Amino acid sequence: MTQTKNIVDKIKTELDKVIVGQPFVKDHLIIALLSGGHVLLEGVPGTAKTLMVKTLAMIMSSRFRRIQFTSDLMPSDVIGTNVFDAKTSSFILKKGPIFTNLVLIDEVNRAPAKTQAALLEVMEERQVTIDGTRYVLDEPFIVFATQNPIEYEGTYALPEAQLDRFMFKIVIDYPQAEDENQILRNYHNGFDMHHLESAHIQSAVTPDEILSCRAEIKDIKVEEGVINYITQIVRKTRDHGHILVGASPRASVALLLASKTRAAMNGSAYVTPDDIKAVAKPIMRHRIILQPETELEGIRADELIDEVLYSVVVPR
Repeated sequence: MTQTKNIVDKIKTELDKVIVGQPFVKDHLIIALLSGGHVLLEGVPGTAKTLMVKTLAMIMSSRFRRIQFTSDLMPSDVIGTNVFDAKTSSFILKKGPIFTNLVLIDEVNRAPAKTQAALLEVMEERQVTIDGTRYVLDEPFIVFATQNPIEYEGTYALPEAQLDRFMFKIVIDYPQAEDENQILRNYHNGFDMHHLESAHIQSAVTPDEILSCRAEIKDIKVEEGVINYITQIVRKTRDHGHILVGASPRASVALLLASKTRAAMNGSAYVTPDDIKAVAKPIMRHRIILQPETELEGIRADELIDEVLYSVVVPR
């Protein structure tokens, strides 16, 4: 697992030049990148959500596109459309911004349901269908989407089917006091988020190296007891009194893939229960629906996931 660990170290070194603090957020972004999973980033404005993804794209030296979702955005604005060419009297494909490696969808919950639906095939199948013709996207392909948790005017709730296709929901909080001091020092010393070249970001890895890491991660060992541990955690969410709808089998698969990736990142050849616990919240917090009375009591999904993890016997 040497190659994966070396590449992870390179990515972290470059991320640290721009993103201050937030070690768990960085780890989960890298896990998603190496696992091929999509990420929903939730946080108030100004917490560097967009900056994180732009920096990651620069580090990967990959194709990157940003789409600002609005209430009037149409599916064709995302996936593309066939345009009639009068010179040749034929239709030519005008590809949408989704044809890239890393795509950042800002304020994903501002687009109407029709446009949200256009993402389902893209996120699950890594392909788009335009006028009956299928177009396969190049790998690696990852969707990073952001949403603001405090502003709901003019927004549309994401459908459960779409939420389930995000491997992670990463909640980004305000930085610690010392981290915020360092952010101010960086800007005082000339850093400009609009000109990332000022931070001297290096293209540390290539898309081919990311795909090579994914092949290496497949060889991480997972004991039968650990597989059963994942199953029991997910099934517990379906039987919990405070949870109306538990996590899907897709959550089980995500737990397996993410824990294998985390093990490889740490240079280990096998998955441990600690790997699973470390990724459980971002994988399941958006996949469970709480009972109405539970929400009224102010109980959060993360608290219930902690309760579930505590209740499942850890394999030896």
